[in-house]
Amino acid sequence: MKKRILILGAGFGGLELSTMLSEALGNDIEVTLIDKSDSFYFGFSKLDVMFGRTTSDAVLLPYKKFLKPGVRFLQETVSSIDAAARRVTTNRGIHEADFLVVALGADYDFAATPGMADATEFYTLAGATRLGEMLKTFTRGRVLIAVGGAPFKCPPAPSEAALMMHDYLTTRGIRSACEITLILPLETPVPPSPETSRALLAAFAERNITFVADRELKSVDTQRRVATIDDGREFSYDLFLGVPAIRAPKMLEGSGMTENGYVPVKPRTLETRFPDVYAIGDCAKQGTPKAGVFAEGAARAVATALIARLRNQQVPVTHKGTGSCYIEFGAGRIGRVDVDFFSNPDGPTGTYYEPSVALRADKEHFGSSRRARWFGL
Repeated sequence: MKKRILILGAGFGGLELSTMLSEALGNDIEVTLIDKSDSFYFGFSKLDVMFGRTTSDAVLLPYKKFLKPGVRFLQETVSSIDAAARRVTTNRGIHEADFLVVALGADYDFAATPGMADATEFYTLAGATRLGEMLKTFTRGRVLIAVGGAPFKCPPAPSEAALMMHDYLTTRGIRSACEITLILPLETPVPPSPETSRALLAAFAERNITFVADRELKSVDTQRRVATIDDGREFSYDLFLGVPAIRAPKMLEGSGMTENGYVPVKPRTLETRFPDVYAIGDCAKQGTPKAGVFAEGAARAVATALIARLRNQQVPVTHKGTGSCYIEFGAGRIGRVDVDFFSNPDGPTGTYYEPSVALRADKEHFGSSRRARWFGL
């Protein structure tokens, strides 16, 4: 009888896990991949949409193109999980599995920051599209980029937004009529890599971008156009780019899988406290940032372990806690930081690669290779 593997969530983690299992075992297993959406998009594409480089329709990759031997995709919404029984209830029925992998990501918690639900944000595709339309008629004033709390998705993205905003306003000839302020709940833009942080701080200074470190957005008053941070200071704005707080899906909490908002796992193996149940990506406390590349790395580790188990081989421990982040510095140049969260007992380390036009090709390959691998596009 074929082993049944149920994967909840078709982001970076779910897609890579399904692909690796299919490549290794094909039709010898039954993999069911469930996601509430009908399409996938890369997180970095939201910045391109906001600044008019592409459209929201162009960045969507439909799951109907995800065709792998031994894998079926179901567009369903998970309503509850019985982790002990490896039984999942959705809006369409009940699914049972021999192995369960939870890769549901993190939800935006707009209610955590008063006023955020009514404010503009660029972390959803709809929000980035809305801001893109607003930017077309924006001609002068104060641009404020602020984060609702840590952890947050894709830590370099707010810094990228500030630098790309400078370029956008400069190209339109209105930069001198505008101010740009970035508020982060981090002491430096990229804490694991002091060198990357120094480069970003220098870029901010060179472009006259105000950086407010180690401060969290506490509320937004969209009527007064004022944002308040955790030390009581108020920042007036004419254009607000919010980054919502996040949390694991509430359904996971209701299913008894979370502690302090996220699913605890053994960082090296991604195992939960429930037998044959794993959790990866943004919904899990896996010891890495909330970014797709780290969910993908965790997926590879779980896939390697499951393949070994299904072949009755020794199970290797391969989750390295490493990943690369590409950072838009503006003027067509992209930097990169390779981060390692597990090797150094003193804490995470990062290797910085200076911004260049050549690294843009690397970033484009990052997207195109996964588009081809997962969707055949």
